[in-house]
Amino acid sequence: MIETPSSTGRGAQLGARLRDRDLSAAPATLNLVESRTPADLRETADLLHELSPAKLGGEAPGHVIGVTGPPGAGKSTLLSALVRAWRERGRTVAVLAVDPSSKRSGGSLLGDRARIDFDPSDRGLFIRSTAAGERLGGLAPATRAAAQALAPAFDVVVIETVGVGQSETDVADVADTVAVIVQPGSGDALQFIKSGIMETPDVLVVTKADLGKIALSARRDLSAALRSLGARDTQVISVSSVPPPTGIDDLVDAFDAHRAALDLPVRRLAARRAAALADFAVEYGERGIRAVGGRRAALKLLGEQDPTLDVPALVATLEQKVPA
Repeated sequence: MIETPSSTGRGAQLGARLRDRDLSAAPATLNLVESRTPADLRETADLLHELSPAKLGGEAPGHVIGVTGPPGAGKSTLLSALVRAWRERGRTVAVLAVDPSSKRSGGSLLGDRARIDFDPSDRGLFIRSTAAGERLGGLAPATRAAAQALAPAFDVVVIETVGVGQSETDVADVADTVAVIVQPGSGDALQFIKSGIMETPDVLVVTKADLGKIALSARRDLSAALRSLGARDTQVISVSSVPPPTGIDDLVDAFDAHRAALDLPVRRLAARRAAALADFAVEYGERGIRAVGGRRAALKLLGEQDPTLDVPALVATLEQKVPA
């Protein structure tokens, strides 16, 4: 159950620091939201309450970007180049690299943080590998909470996911802008067209543009598929991370253009409602979903609530419908 937020606990204090854009609060924030003890869950609720639109006076200023695609597509290499580009533009960056969970420890298995090239002394950059839990490549509740918590403090918050399928659906529910990475010559372009993933991205990124004709062919295939779906606003950007990198500035500009055209309050509100339903399902399972009348009824109930409510408060409205 969600309890009334306090104003003096660890979660509230961290929330106040993040509101003040204190980047040094990020490690403790991630430690808190990843803990599943009852006491820390209450502190996380306090944290998110302090960072709600009502407390912030509007939506968090950070740009939440989801980066996803199949293993081996070059996500970590691309992120290394993107991080450098953002930092050169003076932007602070947080990267949440979501890895499959170790069955033994429950922790992050691949450690994508180790594959991203970055300067460990850079105080404007925070990178953390997080475990997907039991979400099969999707997002654990901690990742959603972390992205919401860091967006008030950092200019850019990146969620990098592993896999194709559940991860795309989940990250689209959290991010302001979703980029799907495609590796040319691997058959990914054709598989994406077949599987319907083409409906998910705001930006499609073809890596390894240095491969020449193969990369050009992949870009043409994806552009044709988007036109056939009527998704003319989705940009297809070709990049190469081989020195000197190419297309990286174009990709950053594409992210900025999407954010500028976005109705951010509407997208963020949908993200909070999706997160509340996901967190409720984790806690109560399908039995709990049935108790509130099913997912459609749950979303309708959430849609009737104050749009400035934080995720734990929205979860509490669903919990009230569960028989004791």
